Amino acid sequence: MADTIVEAVSRALDEAPPRNFRETVDLAINLRDLDLNDPANRVDESVVLPAGTGQDTTIVVFASGETALRAEDVADQVLSGDDLEELGDDSDAAKDLANETDFFVAEASMMQDIGRYLGTVLGPRGKMPTPLQPDDDVVETVNRMKNTVQLRSRDRRTFHTRVGAQDMSADEIAENIDVIIRRLEANLEKGPLNIDGIYVKTTMGPSVEVPA
Repeated sequence: MADTIVEAVSRALDEAPPRNFRETVDLAINLRDLDLNDPANRVDESVVLPAGTGQDTTIVVFASGETALRAEDVADQVLSGDDLEELGDDSDAAKDLANETDFFVAEASMMQDIGRYLGTVLGPRGKMPTPLQPDDDVVETVNRMKNTVQLRSRDRRTFHTRVGAQDMSADEIAENIDVIIRRLEANLEKGPLNIDGIYVKTTMGPSVEVPA
């Protein structure tokens, strides 16, 4: 990991004015030389942060039977097929749930009904559930997603993602940023040439450029 990332994070943390709340640390990524009107060129990646997000991540699981019972220990909410139908009949409740939830997980057998009842709400928000296959461990899946962030550019050249919290160390936050940069460079058409600039900042603090 480049020392320059640690230096940029340290500066962002040091220059942040004191606040009476725990700020998040965010990354702003500027893209270039990409036609983002073409969905194939848009960034849409889930990245597990090695040092964690530093924040609570809200996860809702759609499941039944034993999977639902096990999910109750780790998920914020577990919903059944009946709950799914009720949400399908209440668009306001479905939108509230979508806006309050970071990630959804669902048994693969329920994905068709989720598309039917909630596809128009979750799809545009990029929050369709991660399918849980019969051999997958729901506890492991949910715990992994608690440390996951979504990189999503949509049709914008500048987009943001959370990389930590103000009380994390600069090394921990820099480690998270390094993983994100490596993922972007690996998946963008021209790698680092498609990145115009990367900036790190606390919620209310000034932006500091992360040198390439």
